[in-house]
Amino acid sequence: MKNIEKVDTSTIKLPADIQYWEELETYMSREFEQNNIPKDRIMKTLMAVEEIFVNIAHYAYPKNKGFVWIKNFMAENMYQITFIDEGTPYNPLEKADPDITLNLEDREIGGLGIFMVKNITDKVDYHHIGNQNQFTIGIKIK
Repeated sequence: MKNIEKVDTSTIKLPADIQYWEELETYMSREFEQNNIPKDRIMKTLMAVEEIFVNIAHYAYPKNKGFVWIKNFMAENMYQITFIDEGTPYNPLEKADPDITLNLEDREIGGLGIFMVKNITDKVDYHHIGNQNQFTIGIKIK
């Protein structure tokens, strides 16, 4: 993992750029397997990780490139992943869920990705602390 920097035992740092998704996907897949994430949850969780990472890569740093820190930890019978960036403050949980009963052409653009994340994970949480966006997802492991 040449572009992933291990910050400590639970945190990595990498450029917030979609060209690093495959490297991150490989790293996260290994983490999930080492932490006994149920196989049926790994693919869904990877989808959520990709959605969050890509959104950070596209929107967090509109003028300059920045970094994303990803912290993996167990808490409350959940495997939790916190994405931290120092980009533009944005709480995706404040956006109303899309009305998925409408035809595609009648829906507003945006919001479907975070809607998916909320529906395939067991926990979502956002905080802006200091100059950092901190977005956490969690999946129950038992």
